[in-house]
Amino acid sequence: MIKVNKLNKSFGNLHVLKNINLTVKESDVVVLVGASGSGKSTLLRCLNFLEIKNSGQIIIEGEQIEKNTHDLNKIRQKVGMVFQHFNLFPHMTVLQNVIEAPIQVKKQTKQEAIEEGKYLLEKVGLGDKYDVYPSTLSGGQKQRVAIARALAMKPDVMLFDEPTSALDPELVGEVLATMKELAEEGMTMVVVTHEMGFAREVADWAVYMHEGKIIEVGSPNELFDNPKEKRTQAFLSSVL
Repeated sequence: MIKVNKLNKSFGNLHVLKNINLTVKESDVVVLVGASGSGKSTLLRCLNFLEIKNSGQIIIEGEQIEKNTHDLNKIRQKVGMVFQHFNLFPHMTVLQNVIEAPIQVKKQTKQEAIEEGKYLLEKVGLGDKYDVYPSTLSGGQKQRVAIARALAMKPDVMLFDEPTSALDPELVGEVLATMKELAEEGMTMVVVTHEMGFAREVADWAVYMHEGKIIEVGSPNELFDNPKEKRTQAFLSSVL
């Protein structure tokens, strides 16, 4: 689904990603863990071309993507993204938020988009909220709307950038439950998270990043219970 070879990204003099190699197969759930500033979010943003790499290869569904030879909007349709802050349009109802991109970008008919949007809101447990505005929702509900909005584009891969870190603790569970359901349905997912319980329960692979490098990759049980690298051990002992 996704293959990354020797990916490098710098912001000015700051070298944020250093020779990243990563393979994500279809239906894999991969979690990226590591301290803040280790490059996890930048890696996600490179995967859907919100940040443009300096060097290396990004191959999505067998196709090598280059900024100058591809319509990046087409690629972004395949790769959905859910952010830490929900980025909903405040002046639109929940349903309008979900149907905007399919109508504008995919040229879906309004009727089709509405039917699909209502189905997706039902799926994330918000079937009764489609005509309200985001300001009336809790953080957890907003994040579930953001997930429905990303799904409305029928992506092949979903990227989640710390989707629960802006939420009150009691709202985290409802968002993780929605993500778990997606994983069970076979959605390919790459998730930056601090939720180690979720990582252990749902992920196929856990990736530990430190200072822009991938230090260790393993199944969640291997990585969390039996990390081989000293830096991984030190990080996990501080968070688990």
